[in-house]
Amino acid sequence: MSFSWKNIKRRTNLLIGSALVMFVAGMAVFAPLLAPYHPTEDANILYSEEPPCEQFWFGTDIQGRDILSRVIYGSRISLSVGLFTQFMNSVIGIFMGLMAGYFGKWIDDLIMSITNILLSIPTLVFALAVMALMGPGLINVFIALGVTNWSYTCRLTRSQVLSAKRLNYVMAARALGYGKFRIMFNQILPNIMGPILVISTLGVAGAILLEAALSFLGLGVQPPTPSWGGMLAGAREKLFTAPWISIYPGMAIFLTVLGLNLFGDGLRDLLDPHITQQK
Repeated sequence: MSFSWKNIKRRTNLLIGSALVMFVAGMAVFAPLLAPYHPTEDANILYSEEPPCEQFWFGTDIQGRDILSRVIYGSRISLSVGLFTQFMNSVIGIFMGLMAGYFGKWIDDLIMSITNILLSIPTLVFALAVMALMGPGLINVFIALGVTNWSYTCRLTRSQVLSAKRLNYVMAARALGYGKFRIMFNQILPNIMGPILVISTLGVAGAILLEAALSFLGLGVQPPTPSWGGMLAGAREKLFTAPWISIYPGMAIFLTVLGLNLFGDGLRDLLDPHITQQK
């Protein structure tokens, strides 16, 4: 496994994905500097549904707000939801997977039973049920998505632990008298982080799509806060008369998810020693 620039340059998917992710991240960080207008306050009904022009590069929406500014600020919502919820899913999934893989027996059976139940329920349906109980709002989106999609990380971590706990360095740590939790978190976990990082990257893309779906259905981020899914929901009735209202937030979702998937795919290739040797 090599992280040299030569090996990185060979992976076009990693380079393109990194460029797209950095572009969206930069757009989110520097939104106040990049946005030509305020996303919610600069609304003028006289400019309602203006097509793309020199003054409004992406046009305006029904309320006369600049779509470019709202797309730029919407990246903050999407990335924050994606990163935070995937962090929660990773923490839960890694801990549960370590426990199941290392201790085995009834602990493994219990955790795998819970995981199988979660995997049998579509994530969007589960998230909708949680949001229906808690109500709409950004904080509730964090909670709903942060506790509903950890099963994939859990199963992957468990499989890696089952392989790693039979290796020589784990046997040596046991012989030195290391405690079980020290072995799990200090010895095993750092050596199995490669596949977990890859699935976490892909999980961020999935979380962004779920947030957009919830906002589209009116259960996510509430207006007037700019959200790509919420912008698509507001553009449904104007799909044919003012298509630019839906085109640009849709393109933002597409490019962000594409970038994260390409980055995760390239990272997997880079971390896989078999693929590295073949290329």
